Amino acid sequence: MLDFLHFRFLDIIDILLVAILLYYIYKLLKGSVAINIFIGITIVFLIWKVTQALHMEMLSGILGTLISGGAIAIIVVFQQEIRKFLLMIGSTNFASKRNFLKQIMFLKSEINTETDIETIIATCSQMSEKKTGALIVVERNQSLDFVAHTGDKMHIELNGPILQSIFYKNSPLHDGAIIVQENVIKATRAVLPLSAKHLPARFGLRHRAAIGITERTDAICFVVSEETGKISYIKDGEFVLFKSEKELIEQVYFDLE
Repeated sequence: MLDFLHFRFLDIIDILLVAILLYYIYKLLKGSVAINIFIGITIVFLIWKVTQALHMEMLSGILGTLISGGAIAIIVVFQQEIRKFLLMIGSTNFASKRNFLKQIMFLKSEINTETDIETIIATCSQMSEKKTGALIVVERNQSLDFVAHTGDKMHIELNGPILQSIFYKNSPLHDGAIIVQENVIKATRAVLPLSAKHLPARFGLRHRAAIGITERTDAICFVVSEETGKISYIKDGEFVLFKSEKELIEQVYFDLE
């Protein structure tokens, strides 16, 4: 009855690999509505395996039927994450070993610690006071070369004065988005894919573009509205709410843990 307690060495490796897989899936889904659904599915699956091991035929049969018929439901629920995976595969630069390895590790949701989030947010606050429109895209693990190539290639160390000068209304570089990789601005005037979501009229093309790129990749975006001066933080195609600059910084680092 308790044969499942007799572990082989391969069983231990199997459990460790499953644990690692579940951990990275959790990191990918953390902060989204899908995480609660994923946890629920995981709990049901574990209960099913326990009932199978204990030969509880009726309950394990019911749970097995639910799980076997739930493949389509899982595809529907996690369609955004599946789409990100397929886009990651399609946009991988196989010519660059470094970029390819970075793409393979897309499930790791931590941004490079060299990216100066505080400087980006502080500069957004300064531009907010002057109602200077801005759209800043921070690359994480999925390459943004496919949008960076639509703009002007740059290699500028990220700092506040540079950001303000780029988005100054008379600057030839202020239109479009800037792409930040680690702590370097690698492109300006980038054209982003627009989201098809219905948005309130107060949100313009910058917001629609920020939602579009974060729907398709794991990037995060900061938008400063030219009309209202309001700062928006966008992740996974959704607006993330915050009350202060300090809370925004904490929220960004929490999302990227």
